[in-house]
Amino acid sequence: MNRHPSQETPQKIRLHYSFYIVISSFIILFFNSGTRHSIGVIFKPVIEEFGWNRSAISMVFFLHMIVFALSLLLVGRLYDRYGPKWIIILSTVFLSGGCFLISLIQSLWQFFICYGMIAALGLGGTSATLVSVIISKWFEKNRGFAVSLALSGHCLGQFALIPLFSIFIQQYSWRALYFCLGMIMAVLNITIAFLVIRGDPEAMGVRPFGSKNAHRVAKKEEQSSVNQNPQDLGLRKAMKSYSFWLFLFTMFVCGSGDFLVTTHLIAFVTDYNIPAGTAANMLGWFGLMSLAGILIAGPASDRIGNKIPIALTFVIRFFLFLLILRYQSLLSFYIFALAFGFTSLITGPLTPTLLARLYGMSHIGLLTGFIITIHHLAGGFWAYLGGLIFDKTGSYQLIFLLSLIMAFMAIFSSFLIKEKRHYR
Repeated sequence: MNRHPSQETPQKIRLHYSFYIVISSFIILFFNSGTRHSIGVIFKPVIEEFGWNRSAISMVFFLHMIVFALSLLLVGRLYDRYGPKWIIILSTVFLSGGCFLISLIQSLWQFFICYGMIAALGLGGTSATLVSVIISKWFEKNRGFAVSLALSGHCLGQFALIPLFSIFIQQYSWRALYFCLGMIMAVLNITIAFLVIRGDPEAMGVRPFGSKNAHRVAKKEEQSSVNQNPQDLGLRKAMKSYSFWLFLFTMFVCGSGDFLVTTHLIAFVTDYNIPAGTAANMLGWFGLMSLAGILIAGPASDRIGNKIPIALTFVIRFFLFLLILRYQSLLSFYIFALAFGFTSLITGPLTPTLLARLYGMSHIGLLTGFIITIHHLAGGFWAYLGGLIFDKTGSYQLIFLLSLIMAFMAIFSSFLIKEKRHYR
């Protein structure tokens, strides 16, 4: 007997696997962000315990950023060859091990090794850079928005964890903080990598979300036919275009501002007798505002391209550095932290999408890794320069003035990028 249509069992709606990748990436970045920005919270407590100056701590951070940035080149190359699963697992071993060792340090050279090298190697393979590349391969439609959703884990991690870290340090110690961080990330990251993370949709028999026939691939022959596009450009060919060098300079300026502020904001604000808890809240809200920035930047790139949102980022930063040079008060500090936070991760989802638009997807891991390497090298250098200038002058005014000039230059370099497909 035939059933009436209304009596038929409704089909179960299946969530495309790409969304499991987004959720898992969000969780990894949530704790990665807390670890990354914890340096700002422990900056003064470590100085107070050991008697080191700000340039010494900043130099440790500079080494950390050098190792982290160089690891991105290796991570990008290994990702293109092997995929993300084992990269995340191995990186987590370094990251968690580094955190455990940081909790035991007794001298500056140990801090250089544990934080500056071991933990830095681990952050490279669990960072927003790798996540952006993974998401870019899993989404064809709404790629910018999907990357933004994943990167929101970084923002919410900073917002939720940094104030919590400040309270935790006051109740226990910065050593206990790093021990707990190492334990949490070891359990979560390795579990997620084994059970969920996959780097290649075609290898699972599915197509990226939003592509035609987005679900099952019917034949094995179709999977094996997915090869590198000969029209896509690698790093050497991309370097022959002036757009690449304009974007590279823009990302140098971006990184210098990002890590100057996240490293020194709490120390800077507390110099004006603002309580450490209030300063930590500013850095936390900095992270939440960065969520607003990337949630706007991703969809905006899908509609109007990448270079306009990038240029507007530096317009905002120019006026923020002008503000902080002129006014130092609780209100100006909050305005600076919130608005700078809004700009801090805008280039995160835009970097892989812009590079894919200019040069294709075949070498996206290496291209993104190289660009972000320069971004982080600049960040480490500028953070160190900020600490050095403070020790020499007793103020951050000069480094803020230099940052204002760099932001002005980045406005024009981003507008001059020729946002169209480049060929051999």
